[in-house]
Amino acid sequence: MGYLPAGIAFGVLAQVAGIPIWATIMLSVVLYAGAAQYACLPMLSAGLPIGNIATNIAAINLRHVFYGMPLLHSLPQNKIAKTYCLFALTDETFSMMTSLPQESRRSLILPISLFNQSWWVLASAIGVMIGSTLSDMVPHLDFALVCLFAILAYEQFQSIKRYFPIGIAIVALLIASLFTSNWLLLVAIFICMLMILARGFWVQRGTKGDAHEQ
Repeated sequence: MGYLPAGIAFGVLAQVAGIPIWATIMLSVVLYAGAAQYACLPMLSAGLPIGNIATNIAAINLRHVFYGMPLLHSLPQNKIAKTYCLFALTDETFSMMTSLPQESRRSLILPISLFNQSWWVLASAIGVMIGSTLSDMVPHLDFALVCLFAILAYEQFQSIKRYFPIGIAIVALLIASLFTSNWLLLVAIFICMLMILARGFWVQRGTKGDAHEQ
């Protein structure tokens, strides 16, 4: 349900940016990536070349590669369903799936993915129909997506109760902010990966050490 306000905000901002209705709906159907869709609005309205837009979108969506890894064993057996689930694996869907018990993920990943995208497309259409009226009444609508991420992160923490991901995210963001501002998300994700690998190596080494002592 959190997709409704975030999707409506996208539709309104797309209408304000002068994006045609059909293009707004197609972005939600074909691209379907909240942060990337928000980011591409100023690029589309500025008339940037498709190559530049595609490069920026690819960089923003690179994090989805890492989302797919923990859920590879939870994907449907059917190839078409599996391909769609990988395409539809957004931040919100990943958060929901990783909060579910392992045994129920495979049966739920397809309906959850379908429902999430359906809500997003519907909300985008509603936002386009509302138009600039809501934008004039409620400034900074693009912050709706940030609020959605914050709520999902909090609820996932309530479910899993692990402090390590929060710690590495904060440290990675601080380190990345020292080196770049244009590629902040990508650099922070790369640093997170290094820290996760280092922790995994350290834990594995400690486990082997304990086994040898025994």
